[in-house]
Amino acid sequence: MELALLRSFLAVYRTGSFTKAAGLLAISQPTVTCQIRNLEKEIGQLLFLRTSRGAIPTEAAEELAEETGAHIDALEAAVLRRQDPLDLTERTLSLAGPADLVSTLLLPALAGLIHDGLRLRVGFGPTDDLLDDLSAGLHDLVVATAQPRRHGIVETPLMDEEFLLVGPAALAGRVPPEQVASAGPAALKGIPIIAYADNLPIVRRYWQTVFAERPSCGAQVVVPDLRAVLATVKAGGGISVVPSYLCAGELAREEIRPLHEPAARPLNTLYLATRTGASANVVLSAVHSHLLAEAKSWSAMSAGVHSDSQR
Repeated sequence: MELALLRSFLAVYRTGSFTKAAGLLAISQPTVTCQIRNLEKEIGQLLFLRTSRGAIPTEAAEELAEETGAHIDALEAAVLRRQDPLDLTERTLSLAGPADLVSTLLLPALAGLIHDGLRLRVGFGPTDDLLDDLSAGLHDLVVATAQPRRHGIVETPLMDEEFLLVGPAALAGRVPPEQVASAGPAALKGIPIIAYADNLPIVRRYWQTVFAERPSCGAQVVVPDLRAVLATVKAGGGISVVPSYLCAGELAREEIRPLHEPAARPLNTLYLATRTGASANVVLSAVHSHLLAEAKSWSAMSAGVHSDSQR
């Protein structure tokens, strides 16, 4: 049985009128009449007497309203809470993005909202895959590493991530930044490259932007998590290019060192992506606004890393 039939039944029962029920449900009066007739046919009982005083419920209608009313109301309330929640506790939000970024910046930034009742389900993956899932309704909010440019998706710039060429602290003595500045990638020949992916997306961007050439060799180690990339570099495994927000602590403790200080570091803009019209949702709007506000401090942190590494 279609729930719409019971919903129309309850509207007629509670308003005492087919016309008023139609107005309440935002459908036509003939549609309500048809639905009630279909319901009566399904249960084999007359539900309303049509009189000049309106729709008079029969005994069968009284029993049906008593047995179904609270349940239909609960179902409608459950759907409404997801369509238009009143506070943070009424709907679980699905958030997705790069594992390192979400783990390092986003989840700590949302700790206060989580304490206030925010419920989250978090996913990781490549931006294109996550945007597909966003379009399909599997996620509510995606942090994209490239501008989406997709129909039905709205993006808002979140922050610019800066990239640093870094190596273990011991390497900085053998390959000082001045040598890299003068000799370019040749100064790094023979040193293993630790990368996020086989096609060296971040390393390649740095090489092309700063050195005006592509990397001449592939990665010796590929691991799809920048935190693992950074840990391998810190342990002395090789060199890599990582976002400044990710390595701020390691730089401050001199566990790693910048191997090059170009006049302008390569940048990449990150975006918050949602489905068109979805930001009206109370929960999504709160998280979206909170992350945009927090991103200002992340940008300031990146600027601090830049000034510290130049000392």
